[in-house]
Amino acid sequence: MNMRNQWPVLPLVVGLASGLLTGCGTDSGESENDAAPVVMGMSDDVLATDPASGYDPGSWLLFNNVFQSLLSFPESATEPQPDAAQTCTFTDGHARVYRCTLKGGLKFSNGDPLTSKDVKYSFDRLLKIDDAAGPAIMFPMLGDIETPDAKTVVFHLKVSDATFPSKLASGAGSIVDHRQYDASGLRKDGQAVGSGPYQLDSFDHDEAVFSVNPAYRGAAKPKNSGVTLKFFHGDRTALKKALLDDDVDLAYRGLSAGDIADVDEQGNTKGTEVIEGSSAEVQHLVFNMRDPVAGKLGVRKAMAYLIDRDALIKNVYQGTATPLYSIIPAGITGHNTAFFDTYGARPSRTKAAAALRADGITGKVKLTLWSTPSRYGPATDEELKAIAGQLNASGLFEADVQSVAFDQYEKDIARGKYGVYVKGWVPDYPDADNFTAPFFGKGNVLANNYSNTTITGSLLPRTAAQSDRAATVREFSRLQNIVADELPVLPVWQAKQYAVVRDGVYGLESCLDASTVFRFWELSKG
Repeated sequence: MNMRNQWPVLPLVVGLASGLLTGCGTDSGESENDAAPVVMGMSDDVLATDPASGYDPGSWLLFNNVFQSLLSFPESATEPQPDAAQTCTFTDGHARVYRCTLKGGLKFSNGDPLTSKDVKYSFDRLLKIDDAAGPAIMFPMLGDIETPDAKTVVFHLKVSDATFPSKLASGAGSIVDHRQYDASGLRKDGQAVGSGPYQLDSFDHDEAVFSVNPAYRGAAKPKNSGVTLKFFHGDRTALKKALLDDDVDLAYRGLSAGDIADVDEQGNTKGTEVIEGSSAEVQHLVFNMRDPVAGKLGVRKAMAYLIDRDALIKNVYQGTATPLYSIIPAGITGHNTAFFDTYGARPSRTKAAAALRADGITGKVKLTLWSTPSRYGPATDEELKAIAGQLNASGLFEADVQSVAFDQYEKDIARGKYGVYVKGWVPDYPDADNFTAPFFGKGNVLANNYSNTTITGSLLPRTAAQSDRAATVREFSRLQNIVADELPVLPVWQAKQYAVVRDGVYGLESCLDASTVFRFWELSKG
């Protein structure tokens, strides 16, 4: 997920040892009457309890469990299904008029009825507040919203957008109670009133406490009586200790590769298991197209020929990711292997040298790779140092690495100071559009001075208008091939998701998929 003018994700839990378990603990046998609460630890913070503000992984975890959206993503699905809505459909044939009918009997956790007025209010409020740290940026296409009756909402879009349903199904589509949220200001009391499976009982610096919402009307069937979310504020050592000391039932987001390996080795004696799930999180190197060095195509091609992704994943990430050879990750409709097809998987000094010569470059290329571990995790510096080592080992580069705090990093990128820098991305919704339009569309978030009129004028508008997402594969393939040829970015890896659980905790395999929705209701504790 993205913030305005940046890619702000913290990496998902990283770390993999040889004995990882997948899909373990599918059913505890608990009934709803004897369900126990679950205590969960993570290194991320929840930066907001108001959906008009939060646009970070921790906040969306809260939104996805406390609020309802008109649509939601079922487990392992990439197509949204009705949630608060009974039905939703485009009615005009051009993906510009979207009509939803609400289910009957919907209520917020405080007992207030949820009607079409609340849906319209939520989106009008989101756009009016337009918080710099919020998700309003996801809805530039949204025009008028009509509510012909209490159960009907009609969205009129300024441009065709077949991915609009997926955006509604994200945390950005959270529906708030119009009686409880100011139309022009953010709620700052740390409370939340939603209609989702859980209600927020308390929220402070160190933990958030959730209980099952008795007013909820939806498909989720909670298998626990509540969840306590403990925040470790980036302290991975403390998170690991809490897990091993049985102070938390599971750890999600934040353990390092070494921590995971250590926990996995101690699994039999400490009563822990490592659960692996799929992920659409990606990381790219980004090139400033106006930089005097990185702006040269020969330099970018040489780097593409020299970087050894397999070595990076083995030596830095210990198998917690897979090599990525395109801007759209595997598992997302439209994925291809454009960078593999163009540059291969094995480093080639011969091809790299030829690319430099073709651009008139004969001496060593002096280059700085810029990193910010405070945002993308401690392994980021190590990764970029390994990349610099690979480049330098060819004898064609003289590369070094500079690491700066995230705030300064973003300011320097906006000023065009960096030639090569790293960016990570967790998608807002599992569609190829979310891996392309934010990066290569008009006003893209990369700030790397790249534009291509075929992409912005033809391919992105055509894919956005196509309601049959499988029919977009050809256009997205062409887009990826253009990016591989022009190299404004260089994909490096696609992450896997991990969580570590204590014995007797079940359901994690239903919480770790490419939708990025962590479903509290699937967790149970025997």
